[in-house]
Amino acid sequence: MPFSKFNLSKPLLKALQKSAFKSPTSIQTKVIPLVLEGKDVMAKAQTGTGKSASFVLPVLEMWSRKKGEGKAKIKVLVLAPTRELTLQLSEAFRTFGAFLPQKPKVVAIIGGEKIGEQLYDIQQGCDILVSTSGRFIDVLSKKQMNLSSLEFFILDEADKMLDLGFAEELELILQAIPQKRQNLLFSATYPPKMLSIASKITQTPVETSVEDEETTVSTITQRALLVNKENRAPLLRHLIKEEKLEQVLVFMANKRAADNIAVKFRKHGFKAEAFHGDFTQEDRTAILDDFKSKKIHILFSTDLLSRGLHIEDISCVINFDLPRSPADYIHRIGRTGRAGKSGMSIAFIGHEESAHFALIEKRSDKKLQREQIEGFELQGEEPKKVKGPQPVKGKGKSKKDKLREKEALKETK
Repeated sequence: MPFSKFNLSKPLLKALQKSAFKSPTSIQTKVIPLVLEGKDVMAKAQTGTGKSASFVLPVLEMWSRKKGEGKAKIKVLVLAPTRELTLQLSEAFRTFGAFLPQKPKVVAIIGGEKIGEQLYDIQQGCDILVSTSGRFIDVLSKKQMNLSSLEFFILDEADKMLDLGFAEELELILQAIPQKRQNLLFSATYPPKMLSIASKITQTPVETSVEDEETTVSTITQRALLVNKENRAPLLRHLIKEEKLEQVLVFMANKRAADNIAVKFRKHGFKAEAFHGDFTQEDRTAILDDFKSKKIHILFSTDLLSRGLHIEDISCVINFDLPRSPADYIHRIGRTGRAGKSGMSIAFIGHEESAHFALIEKRSDKKLQREQIEGFELQGEEPKKVKGPQPVKGKGKSKKDKLREKEALKETK
């Protein structure tokens, strides 16, 4: 089915054609008509399914139909979990709205930049405001932003925001925006706490989903390589050279590990860089631009890049360190094999990760053959499990979990 079947205006169809969008994805086919009908939507879809266009296109269509004269007023509020996704969404609104008779004034506000300048941009006229939730609360507290004309409230990657303390911020946001509005929620998962939040935002959503997660990774060749921890970096260098891997995204456990290994790879002559929340926003943007333009060939990242972002031509995703959540594994490997292109993902598995990776396989409903690369074979034996005390029901988060959430919040504000 072509996009023209949605009765989108000619300027939007022209923008789609220029951006090489030929036919809608499953989530777009389901969501676009619902948004155009004015329905509240609660959509569930994995990364790489085209969620962004499924709300950007109909929102622009409806905005352009009702665009009034005079100074721009905030009609659309989009909240996203990371700075990078916020900037990507704001660019999507500009790209798809490029040929409209009146181009929308899109303002992106994120941490790491001067809040005074961002407020000035909003006050000069803003139709569509795209923001990280933390920075939106900061701007809201200044009481210099008029939200009385808001018509659309959109959450993208909502479950990821839940991880970052969004539940506490939601009350302030709902108090600041009009009760009468159209609500659009997009999330890869809807755990009970997420459903509770959704019920506060809208009571009458139309629920839709693209259930088959496998469709989002069907073009990805998944591999599991057995290797000792101390041999992972040498093995990675070997794979990049022998298999001629070009654009490689490597997920690391933390910022320090990403920094350290990037330095080592540069010493070996690789065009490598680290990426995480301790960089300034200017540096984060520059690093991503260099990776997209292939000035950087290997990017060592924290989970900051595991959600939402579209980077073309990533040939391989390496799980140097495994994620804690099976869902995060799907998101990580979904950075490659996008837009129907082929891709590859490789997970490094040692004795310590064996049981956890088996759980990831079970949740992902996929069993991978274990490989050994000559010269880097897994040595030693799996350590025997020592039973500790039984977990206490209702016990709060561990110090490690609290620290991880605190660090993630810094990265996304």
